Amino acid sequence: MRAFAPQRRPNEQGGAALASEEIKPFRCEVPEATIQDLKARLARTRFPDQLPDAGWDYGSELSFVQALCDYWRDGFDWRAAEARFNAFPQFTTEIDGEKVHFYHVRSPEPDATPLIITHGYPGSVAEFLDVLGPLSDPARYGGDPRDAFHVVAPSIPGYGFSGPTRRRGFNMKKAAATNITLMERLGYARYGAQGGDWGSGISTDMALSHPERIIGLHLNFIVGRPADPADPLAGLDADEVAYIEWKRNYDANESGYQIIQGTKPQSLAYGLTDSPAGLAAWVVEKFKTWSDCGDDIERSYTKDQLLENIMLYWVTGTINSAMRMYYESIGPGRAPTSASLRVAVPTGHARFPAEIRRTPRAWAEQMYNIVRWTEMPRGGHFAAFEQPGPFVGEVRAFFRALR
Repeated sequence: MRAFAPQRRPNEQGGAALASEEIKPFRCEVPEATIQDLKARLARTRFPDQLPDAGWDYGSELSFVQALCDYWRDGFDWRAAEARFNAFPQFTTEIDGEKVHFYHVRSPEPDATPLIITHGYPGSVAEFLDVLGPLSDPARYGGDPRDAFHVVAPSIPGYGFSGPTRRRGFNMKKAAATNITLMERLGYARYGAQGGDWGSGISTDMALSHPERIIGLHLNFIVGRPADPADPLAGLDADEVAYIEWKRNYDANESGYQIIQGTKPQSLAYGLTDSPAGLAAWVVEKFKTWSDCGDDIERSYTKDQLLENIMLYWVTGTINSAMRMYYESIGPGRAPTSASLRVAVPTGHARFPAEIRRTPRAWAEQMYNIVRWTEMPRGGHFAAFEQPGPFVGEVRAFFRALR
């Protein structure tokens, strides 16, 4: 595929790009006072009680959160984390009144395929730190240079260094429109899209609204619908039927966060914005529940990885605006309209075994033009974060067939 060099669009008078369209270099540089305030808050944490032998049944387990906060205060090296964030080129721009932070990692391969990858909740661009290099420069990592991508990885407005959203109504569909504008502003006319969690819905909306621009859609989280709503289990095998029952039980026990964030996120945000321990407990519980780690979250992530992601919420004060995405996108009366449409763009799905939504293929095919479906051996919801090597390999394989 021909690569398109980044460019600025002229305004109506043929002059330079409008100020709001400027693309500015960005570096992660958190003031020392912010770090010291964080440490002081951690030192003053008043932890809740926990019943004997409760484990994670009631939410984040007390001893783990205490150990994580102790390490956060005394062992975690934010400056080393900043160096990891700053190892790849980052930028900001403004689109429709919202600030957008993004990585733009140009491949040394001139014919690399442009690719935009979008994170979800409660993740961030920290999920992609270990895949930006292999995706953009495969030869350096032992891969085929023909599999190279020019990678764009935005922080969804409301998340991380994009900062809080500024007005009501910023939902999944508007995030998709933001991604489309961003790729246009960077000079990419046709490109691939990849995503999980919100990134899946955002990438799907991109493919629905501008199919002529998307050469392929790759998802590690996919939704669907039965061909016959009156007989939803028709055509499913025993494992798929068992999954439907599992999902019913899962939703009954694990969807409380979604209901709160979809209805009253502001009330929750006071505690999570003021207390780093509260923020950590709210976020890590999802990383444990949604990952392929059994009862030990550190089988999948180190404390440093968990805290790099949490810090992007803490230092930017964006947990409230991140949770607002639920209110704006799937709160009462606000279900996404894309659920009734079908994507014509060639679509690939990597199904990781611990993913919380393991949609039957027959259901997914009601909504997507599935051309590749891969059962992955390990991993869960945060695929690029938990299994970066297999994730990269699967993304390469999918787009290789579309070149």
